[in-house]
This record gives sequence, C-alpha cells and structure tokens, in this order.
Amino acid sequence: MNPETYKEIQSLERMTVGELKEKYLDVFDEETRANNKPFLKKRIAWRIQALAEGDLSERARKRAKELARDADLRMRAPRDPVKPGSAEARARSVKSRLSSAHDPRVPLPGVLLHREYKGRDIVVRVLDEGFEFEDRRYKSLTAIAHEVTGGKWNGFVFFGLNKAATKKNKGRK
Repeated sequence: MNPETYKEIQSLERMTVGELKEKYLDVFDEETRANNKPFLKKRIAWRIQALAEGDLSERARKRAKELARDADLRMRAPRDPVKPGSAEARARSVKSRLSSAHDPRVPLPGVLLHREYKGRDIVVRVLDEGFEFEDRRYKSLTAIAHEVTGGKWNGFVFFGLNKAATKKNKGRK
C-alpha cells in the first residue's frame, strides 16, 4: 500500500459517523443506512484501497462466482471439530522462532509505522535492514525522529514502540 493511501485510510479514525457517511457517499456514489462506525471504516478503507490499487480482475470475479455456485454450503459447524491439543491439531501447528538478531521492539519488514507530529503525518515503512521515510532509507528510527523534529529523540519512544516493553517490565518490578 502506498503511503498516500495509508494516510487517507488512517484519517478515517478521526472521523465521526456523519463524516464517515459523507465519505461513503464520495467513494461508493450511494448513501448508506449504516450507523456502525467500525463497519463504515472497514468498507470505506476497502474501497479506497481498491480504487487506488485496483480491484479484482473480471476473470477473478467470474471464477469467484463459479466457486460460490459449486460450493457445498454448510449451515452448521461440524459436530465434532478438532479438539485443541489433539494429535491432529498438533500436526497442523507450526513452531518456529525469529532469529535472535531480530530486535523484538522493531515490527516485521513491510509494516507501516504511523505518527502524527505537529499536524504532519509521519509514515515509515520497516524494511529488512533499516527504514524508509519519504523515499529515503534510514538505518534507525532515531535518525528519522531527528529528521522530523530537529531535536534528539529516541526513535522507539517517538513511534511508541517502547510501550509494550515498558508494560512487561512494570509487571516484573
């Protein structure tokens, strides 16, 4: 997802239900009767992304319709689903660990970090090695925080990535 689309989707968080209904009218060209804020945000976000990056191809739509017609629809869940802890459930489970070189405070590559600073939306993409901000690569979040603020900031504090670690450590004291 490109940063502009991401920012537009993030702006939905600050909208009221009335504003979301207006935005729905803008992106779908029809009114909605829904007043459920989370539902409206999800639908509008989907539509914004579909308009920006393209929707399903006609071939994919036809195939989806074919599959839907041929599918055996189940009206109820199976009587005896797989029990947790059973051999079958354990066989489906995958256990792995990230390499110890990965800093647990840094999200996985591909994640977009968002921070609003003095009315400016700061969007940073996590890369395999480093970070990308405004089409430039940086080695650390601290360098980006310094670029944005002009002052000395810890990058993890600036982007709120130390909150989970702080909560864990408070429970240990």
